[in-house]
Amino acid sequence: MSKTQLESTSFPGEDCKQQMVMDGERDQESTESNESSPREEIDIAQEILSVIESVARLGDYRRSHKKECYGLVRRMKLLLPFLEEVKDFDGPISDVGIASLSSLKKALVLAKKLLTTCNEGSKIYLVVESEAVMMRFHNVLEKLWKALEAVPFDEFEISDEVKEQVELMKVQLKRAKRRTDTQDIELAMDMMVVLTKKNDRNADRAIIERLAKKLELLSVEDLEIETVATRSLVKERGNQVTESTQQMIDLLNKFKRIVGMEVTDVLDDPVVPKMLKKSPSLIIPHEFLCPITLEIMTDPVIVASGQTYERESIQKWIDSNHRTCPKTRETLAHLSLAPNYALKNLILQWCENNNFELPKKHVPASSDPETSSEHQEKVSSLVKDLSSSQLEVQRRAVKKIRMLSKENPENRILIANNGGIPPIVQLLSYPDSKILEHAVTALLNLSIDENNKSLITKGGAVPAIIGVLNSGTTEARENSAAALFSLSMLDENKVTIGLSDGIPPLVDLLQNGTVRGKKDAATALFNLSLNHSNKGRAIDAGIVTPLLHLVNDRNLGMVDEALSIFLLLASHPEGRNEIGQLSFIETLVELMKDGTPKNKECATSVLLELGSTNSSFMLAALQFGVYENLVEISKSGTNRAQRKANSLLQLMSKAEHI
Repeated sequence: MSKTQLESTSFPGEDCKQQMVMDGERDQESTESNESSPREEIDIAQEILSVIESVARLGDYRRSHKKECYGLVRRMKLLLPFLEEVKDFDGPISDVGIASLSSLKKALVLAKKLLTTCNEGSKIYLVVESEAVMMRFHNVLEKLWKALEAVPFDEFEISDEVKEQVELMKVQLKRAKRRTDTQDIELAMDMMVVLTKKNDRNADRAIIERLAKKLELLSVEDLEIETVATRSLVKERGNQVTESTQQMIDLLNKFKRIVGMEVTDVLDDPVVPKMLKKSPSLIIPHEFLCPITLEIMTDPVIVASGQTYERESIQKWIDSNHRTCPKTRETLAHLSLAPNYALKNLILQWCENNNFELPKKHVPASSDPETSSEHQEKVSSLVKDLSSSQLEVQRRAVKKIRMLSKENPENRILIANNGGIPPIVQLLSYPDSKILEHAVTALLNLSIDENNKSLITKGGAVPAIIGVLNSGTTEARENSAAALFSLSMLDENKVTIGLSDGIPPLVDLLQNGTVRGKKDAATALFNLSLNHSNKGRAIDAGIVTPLLHLVNDRNLGMVDEALSIFLLLASHPEGRNEIGQLSFIETLVELMKDGTPKNKECATSVLLELGSTNSSFMLAALQFGVYENLVEISKSGTNRAQRKANSLLQLMSKAEHI
């Protein structure tokens, strides 16, 4: 029997209907008969094959969900032998057979849509709304499993070998539906801090930089693509800017500031500059636009990579201590800027032909050569005063440097280039409380610059900062904790701080500090505990007691932060022994009963981590009545909480039979 293979049409959604032309028109009734021709079934099989083939061509996926994407693609490819045998089947097909293949096609179309989102969608969206995305993965796996469960293999005369392969895949799908995903706890904590911070601390910039690296949004080109993806997402939602959408836009703008890009309205067309809003029909040639600001260039210059930028924009990029080309990301052989006269003449000619007036550049006073020179001399003089023999002169100088280092990235680089870090470190040994406070805060501000982190550590600052953390004023101790957090962004510094006994005073601040001090200490301790050895050091320093206090005193508003640290400690053998006491298990059960949705999610996560290695924790939780709480969370908790609750219920079932 001949088999006519038709091209697969696009699949805009679950309910799309395919038009199939075969030897003339068929009326609708023939498709609804109790028995369909093999030709119709063959066409559906070919359409499914086309979906899988298009997915195979998608390529790489966003880092945040790469593991789930590749797992889904791998399972889709396992269906290929089954579909080939379905295509080769010549017998009549029942309604059940057609329905099962239609369900399979719908499930795979959903999978393709999800994978496309993870391939080209907003990276920030995938993190901010990670719970919703993971629920989409679980929904797809559920639909795939149900579709395969309904397939009448005997009717299709599927071979035993292929049938066994599909049966194995069904088992894997069923297991995958219940599996709790491995959360990037560092990413989750960073997002928690960034999205809930109300006061603008310099230490927060370090978190934003780390987030940008994790999401691979450090280049101008990547941020341009992310802007387009974010704008498309908002349009898909009917231009309704929800709370989560606003969080995405705010975070995108923070990333832009880091690389020196101008922050504009994300919802505007990025390739149409502001000055064209009144004349939308006039489109500026793309090569006339600066890759950084996306505005028409008035003073184009060429950098060592051969790319052209607006002079003011690329100079700002270079002054921010960048040594790479924003567009190509290659290291610049030199930092000289050569005027691009040819392009400038083309721009001027285009403007004249189109009656377009170039925007006038308002040069700020700080960019004036004389003023800039005066500023450099001022900084150089202040650095010299740090080593003055007069205490009052030193106090004034370090206070001014503290203020300057807070203002902008250029000042942080300028102070470091003038040799300001070593004398500031020296001041940390002074008995004057005000000098100590200004000095440690200046180092906190300076540490925001990536290069300065290494300079500060190599200058021997870590033991000195820990000294201030031990015996400084309240503000000095808090800023010391923030400085250690900022420095610990570098993995080697996590080790240095741990070996320098920096964890015990942080634990003390966590227990005895102000609310702000507790939060600074918690953030630093979380970051340091990402290092396995530091987990043991934190436990030995007595971190469990103050963490329990934070969990029990909900008025402090630090329950989630404390549970996030507990989740890290629970992966350490000593940590499990310390925190797996009956009183803590009871506290977790209480939080899972009457805590906030986020409290319940975090508490469930910690209990799952504990119970995954020791069933006695599960049995203890059952004695405190956790089962009813888990059932409720599995129905009405956050998306992540529901998945973790379901995993815990499975562990509970196994523990009861031991």
